[in-house]
Amino acid sequence: CLGTHGKDMDLTILVKVVVLWQSHIVSSQTYGTYYTAAVYEHNVILNPNPSVPCSRQAALEHMKKNLDVYEEKVATAAKKGAQIIVFPEDGIHGFNFTRQSIVGYLESIPDPQVVSWSPCLQPGRFPHTEVLHRLSCMAKNNALYLVANMPDSQDCGSSDPHCPPDGRYQFNTDVIFNDNGTLIAKYHKQNLYFESAFDSPPECEHVIFDTTFAGRFGIFTCFDILFYDPGITLLEKYKVKQVVYPAAWMNQLPLLSAIQIQQAFATAFELNFLGVNIHNSLLGMTGSGIYTPSHSVYHYDLDTSEGKLLVSKVPLPVYNKTSHKTSPPSSKTHPINNFFLNENRECDKSFVPKLMTGSVRAETFHSVMMYDNYTFIPVMGTDGDLTVCDGLLCCHLLYHRSHIPDELYALGVFNGLHVVHGTYYLEVCALVRCAGSTFDSCGGEIAEASTLMDFYIEGNFSTQYIFPSILASGMQLAFPDLVGWEQESYFMNKKSMSSGLVTAVLYGRVYEKD
Repeated sequence: CLGTHGKDMDLTILVKVVVLWQSHIVSSQTYGTYYTAAVYEHNVILNPNPSVPCSRQAALEHMKKNLDVYEEKVATAAKKGAQIIVFPEDGIHGFNFTRQSIVGYLESIPDPQVVSWSPCLQPGRFPHTEVLHRLSCMAKNNALYLVANMPDSQDCGSSDPHCPPDGRYQFNTDVIFNDNGTLIAKYHKQNLYFESAFDSPPECEHVIFDTTFAGRFGIFTCFDILFYDPGITLLEKYKVKQVVYPAAWMNQLPLLSAIQIQQAFATAFELNFLGVNIHNSLLGMTGSGIYTPSHSVYHYDLDTSEGKLLVSKVPLPVYNKTSHKTSPPSSKTHPINNFFLNENRECDKSFVPKLMTGSVRAETFHSVMMYDNYTFIPVMGTDGDLTVCDGLLCCHLLYHRSHIPDELYALGVFNGLHVVHGTYYLEVCALVRCAGSTFDSCGGEIAEASTLMDFYIEGNFSTQYIFPSILASGMQLAFPDLVGWEQESYFMNKKSMSSGLVTAVLYGRVYEKD
């Protein structure tokens, strides 16, 4: 998976490392105890000729270079107290293989539900499993759980109607080892992203693994995050509250950078989410983090070629707590009322009349954002009350800023089927800083902004699956002040941002219309 986007993105936007803790402290009485998690954003050493078949020995020599880095980072994470470490998709072997050229990299991974096996302790039990052996020993020798991604080969025959013509399945596969090196789970990626080397599994897999330090985790990979299965099923049917997420995600602003969708998923479902991306500046691939309902530590860096190890304490989840189906707040605390209050919790009389009189009037326009034709309305003046619609979806924005900036902003709406680099139905409300000063620049990629804006945004979505995110200047994430349902609309608000607003988006998925 090279992300959700094409290779024609503007790579001139280079941003510095951001490692940010966001407060919203939750007491230990709420969460109980903590555990320590690590993710490593790996600058993968690539095969320079991935389309050319190579021998098993050559493939092993290539993978050893990446595994040597893994081994060093596992040891470092263990010294920092990590009990689990997650590595990215394609981090051991790379990408852009064909079905034939990846053969030398394949290992036949036994089913952990059938076979109990520690490759480190029993290296000769299954042939040609050198990578599994190496990963198992990393977990065992450092006494932590380890999640990695590698190619899996499974033979099949004519009795299987889905069996490929060459008689084997080739899967993009996540493997999970416990702290004594035993292979405890594997997951075959369901939603492939132009990955000609791999097959989707005949049936979608819903994989859960148990840990001794934090209970259950679910797992899915990269492009899976945009689809109902397996991710939403893991949350709704199996009540998973913690996710590990290897990815090889090519960023595209303004709506779907890796850190945006990772934190949005954690926010929407109130999860612990361990997300880790490949690091490749030339391909616009970066963005990893450890996200909880109360804080995030994350990394985004397109300036350098260095990998990044993140280690963070994570509160244990609360399983009796609801997530995206929470009851709406009362009118006394609803942000559409709080939005009109000044710092002293008094009515801001200079602001309210402007909103009530509808002082801002503007014509809508159309512009392409991430390959979709959005309907926009410009954000003018210091205060405003705007609505823009696409079919039955209407997006509503209240905003206030201290001055009229040079930067152009617009409120956009899209209600329709996205068909470029994947097919999936969207309902989106997005407040964006435009990439330039003209309307046709709205929806373009930009990572910097100086405008400080208070806002309340809502939409009358037909779906309950809405992923809220706020992106500030310099690729900084912000938590909404409040987010949730009020009657038939889903809302998000934010006041007193410390950095300029780049994007505030309610990204809705209508899975049944895919």
